Amino acid sequence: MQTGISATGPNLKDEYSRFLARKFLVIIVVLVAIIVLAGLAVTLGSAHITPAQVYSCILARFFPHNFQTTDFVDTIVWKLRFHRVIMAIFAGMGLAIAGAAMQGILKNPLASPFTLGIASAASFGASLAIIMGAGFIGGEYLIVGNAFIFTIIASLAVYGLAKYRGISPETMVLAGIAIMYLFSAMTSFLQYVGHAEQVHEVVFWMMGSLGRSSWDKVGIIAMVTVLCSLILIRLSWDINTLGAGDETAKSLGVNVEMVRVSGMMLAALITASVICFTGTIGFIGLVAPHITRMVISGDHRFLLPASGLFGALLLLGADTMARTIMAPVILPVGIMTAFMGVPFFLYLFIKRRKEFW
Repeated sequence: MQTGISATGPNLKDEYSRFLARKFLVIIVVLVAIIVLAGLAVTLGSAHITPAQVYSCILARFFPHNFQTTDFVDTIVWKLRFHRVIMAIFAGMGLAIAGAAMQGILKNPLASPFTLGIASAASFGASLAIIMGAGFIGGEYLIVGNAFIFTIIASLAVYGLAKYRGISPETMVLAGIAIMYLFSAMTSFLQYVGHAEQVHEVVFWMMGSLGRSSWDKVGIIAMVTVLCSLILIRLSWDINTLGAGDETAKSLGVNVEMVRVSGMMLAALITASVICFTGTIGFIGLVAPHITRMVISGDHRFLLPASGLFGALLLLGADTMARTIMAPVILPVGIMTAFMGVPFFLYLFIKRRKEFW
């Protein structure tokens, strides 16, 4: 009996080590792919520069004595192109982590920031600013401020409705659907009464674009995404426990309502910080977590950060395609993510593997 235990112990330990190694390997591979694609994306444009010049310019900013660059390349990289690439990375990361958290908390494979009414609220806020000129914040931040504030309002409304009926995954999903239809109807009404050029601007905003990026916006998105993601990762054990059912989670000492509400609010805050600057970029929050779950399973300790990396890679890839497929015309990135997401969405609908949930 003792021999069996001693033989089994190391085997289990080795198997767990291989289990972790596979997950870290996937994360490292995706991270390398992001770095490579980022360098290639910066080279795209009317002024031609090579990937080697891009990497040398970036490294020269941090290690000026070891790497050399020119003023021309430095201007192209840092003032014109690199902030768009970094925004794609952090926006994709934020949307994917928010989607993964929502799916885990609600135990629903179709949950995402855009199926729960959050994007519809942002679209209404932007439409209100564009068509009516009304908002909470004036000046150049009128549209951004409206989109952000109405996103938070929608999240609080979902929480309020779910609280009234008792907070559970089902009530939160139903509340989110109700909010989505409400704000979609109000957005359609504003488009109906608006002038043609105003409606055109609303439609373009709703398609999603990274063309409005700047270093200030990148800093805001990065700060909110990183801080909220770290808190969500700290809650990953509790989110894992929710997958076994509310009663089981409560028996293990998890404050189910607190985890569910705080997780949803953090995911909503990430989403709000992203889409108020980019417009509604769909499917990243839905598709990236599913791809990640298929590759490294559903342990949220690894699923959340890995989903963020997959989301960054997907959005950066979609934006790179949007800039090249009809060059010099730049397509809205929301169109490309929809083209990428719809086939995968249908695949999930037809071939969904139950062991992922």
